[in-house]
Amino acid sequence: MKRLFSLIVLFSFLAVPASAEPIRWVDLQVSTEALKLAIKEDIATFDQEKHTPFPRILALAACRTGGKCTASAVKKAAQDLRGDREIEDLLGSLSKYYSYYLQAYTCAYGGLVGSFSIQKDGQELPQYGLKAFSPIAAGYGYSHCDDFGASRSFGFKRKHLGNDLMGAQGTPIVAVEGGVVEAMGWNRYGGWRVGIRSFDGKRYYYYAHLQKDKPFAPGLSEGDMVEAGDLIGFMGRTGYSDRENVNNIETVHLHFGMELIFDESQKECNSEIWVDVYPLVKLLSEHRSSLRRTDQGWQRVYPFRDLDWREFPAS
Repeated sequence: MKRLFSLIVLFSFLAVPASAEPIRWVDLQVSTEALKLAIKEDIATFDQEKHTPFPRILALAACRTGGKCTASAVKKAAQDLRGDREIEDLLGSLSKYYSYYLQAYTCAYGGLVGSFSIQKDGQELPQYGLKAFSPIAAGYGYSHCDDFGASRSFGFKRKHLGNDLMGAQGTPIVAVEGGVVEAMGWNRYGGWRVGIRSFDGKRYYYYAHLQKDKPFAPGLSEGDMVEAGDLIGFMGRTGYSDRENVNNIETVHLHFGMELIFDESQKECNSEIWVDVYPLVKLLSEHRSSLRRTDQGWQRVYPFRDLDWREFPAS
């Protein structure tokens, strides 16, 4: 882990200019298959003269479908963006919605695809592709369903703002995306939890109900930078208690959530933007971080480095 000092903790997201009217609400209706197709097109065109970042594909598709990104709409959008027609020509009067969807999808999915390197056989291999990981380490089983918006009543009646992944006690939990550990410790609802802010500051990932007694990766502290796929903690069932280190959750699971932040005033307020991550978790189930336990502790099988964020020091 690398420690981030005070000035850098203000980090890159504060350098991004806020719009006069930041987006106040996002309803992500992007299927897993649509995400797969858009990302595949992004990666396939990366070395071509006309590279098409996948949020552009999703934004075009969403304008045509009223925000519901289906696989067929994404296929058509990808095909159209290979040509020379401008967005205004492709969408006509619907083009007025394009900026909103592009901002929304860039904010939600901006850390999924990019440049990174992995180390194999002593060599660092740079590449471009999917650089986010499932929150569950490779080799560990889990189950889940789309439970976003389900009713919860502990403390007060509210909606469930995440995805619960059921698994075995002590299952290693990894960072979905690289970023800075912004929150860490006990929460009466989430028990032992870790909150990680993406490097661009637009996404806050919440990992809750971690294991009693040994919830966190050894040595992990607030202010640390982590890479996507790094170990951050272990699955448990803590929470629903004002007293720390209590197992009051009936079923062992990870609560995984993602908050979108278009403006810093949205981070902690009465109108926070939490989105349904179930389709994203399904997508990432095919991309998992391999860990091994050694005499020196937990290590990654293939060390990983995000190349899009130069301020992250090399290992």
